[in-house]
Amino acid sequence: MMAGELALAALAILLASLLGLVLSHFLPLLLNPKAPRGSFGWPLLGETLRFLTPHASNTLGGFLEDHCSRYGRVFKSHLFCTPTVVSCDPDLNHFILQNEERLFQCSYPRPIHGILGKSSMLVVLGEDHKRLRNLALALVTSTRLKPSYLSDIEKIALHVVGSWRRRHQPAGAKEDGGGVRVVAFCEEARKFAFSVIVKQVLGLSPEEPVTARILEDFLAFMKGLISFPLYIPGTPYAKAVQARERISSTVKGIIEERRSAGSCKKGGFLDVLLSSSNELSDEGKVSFVLDSLLGGYETTSLLISMVVYFLGQSAEDLDLVKMEHDSIRSNKGKEECLTSEDYKKMEYTQHVINEALRCGNIVKFVHRKALKDVRYKEYLIPSGWKVLPVFSAVHLNPLLHGNAQHFQPHRWEGSSQGTSKKFTPFGGGPRLCPGSELAKVEAAFFLHHLVLNYRWRIDGDDIPMAYPYVEFQRGLPIEIEPICPES
Repeated sequence: MMAGELALAALAILLASLLGLVLSHFLPLLLNPKAPRGSFGWPLLGETLRFLTPHASNTLGGFLEDHCSRYGRVFKSHLFCTPTVVSCDPDLNHFILQNEERLFQCSYPRPIHGILGKSSMLVVLGEDHKRLRNLALALVTSTRLKPSYLSDIEKIALHVVGSWRRRHQPAGAKEDGGGVRVVAFCEEARKFAFSVIVKQVLGLSPEEPVTARILEDFLAFMKGLISFPLYIPGTPYAKAVQARERISSTVKGIIEERRSAGSCKKGGFLDVLLSSSNELSDEGKVSFVLDSLLGGYETTSLLISMVVYFLGQSAEDLDLVKMEHDSIRSNKGKEECLTSEDYKKMEYTQHVINEALRCGNIVKFVHRKALKDVRYKEYLIPSGWKVLPVFSAVHLNPLLHGNAQHFQPHRWEGSSQGTSKKFTPFGGGPRLCPGSELAKVEAAFFLHHLVLNYRWRIDGDDIPMAYPYVEFQRGLPIEIEPICPES
């Protein structure tokens, strides 16, 4: 009898829990009848798995295509365990981004906080974010066209592309009598981007042992950033948290070394942070360094990979880019470095970079939360709901960009090269990425030496996939061939 009563009690608790789960899931639908049309999916899971289903990054993916056709370009859903309004509308996206901290607030999932740390610029709010972003902008502005920075980019680019000539039989590559090799380009782009950002932020050269140690930990950190948030020893998420702690310890050691009497300055962001009067604690300085490494590494390497991918499929655009860089190089001595004036002459290169950003959609969407009930046109966004402005849906909208799914750099001729309502590759508003222009400079300089030294073609059918973070499934293998023998 006792066992039967326990079983009935357990069943009652289970049923009550299930009922509570169902009610908590669907109650927002009943309480907010004026929210945009849409669907919530299953309790607990909602529609998150469908939303995150991998798809080519130059397409909307099945979820957005289905929901936009059924409900319009603004709809409700249940994503990341939260009632959500999804916006594929350029005007509403602009409204959301421009009303940061007034009507909307940055709201990334809690596991992201666990990896990035509570002081990360990506997750802090209000005045804390404003102070960090202003500091980042000041550093970027003072660096962007500085001759020493441009020289560092060029030296590292030459080192990376030059290393391909010296490879006779590298692991994972092949060689034939014509000098054709296959390189995993994403790895090479990451190597370049990491070397540049470590030099820029910490003043460290690629050859220094501490650089290799930071890179090893940073790769583990990046893998965990997009993993399932389960903190169990051995999982990618746990390894990422541990890797961040090791990187923090390394950076703290560098800070102490730079502060020691007689220590030489190496000219990176860190030396500026240590010598300037700012309110950052040592922990804040470490977090700022990690933010800078993350932004300069992932965004830049992906952008360069996108440019190489799309140019590899468009011989006409590649020829135009090569002509532009041949012209720039013809007016310089053989060993003469590129300058800020040369960068300004790379007009078609800028069109290519913008089009790669539009088609590739490195940043698909951002996380926001409504701080109060927000009325915009015919839409009501309830207080506390998550809001996702989807940039890729605007970039691929054929009403805004003709032949939207086709790579056509000439569309940018005569138009603004910056952020607008219909082009937000780096976000917008007060949270616009402060390092976006640095990424473009680095991509342009790398491309300069790539097109002058090599022909290439995409090896196989690798494409950029949104998971939702964008990556090439096979690392973008490309066949490269030197244009002329090494002298």
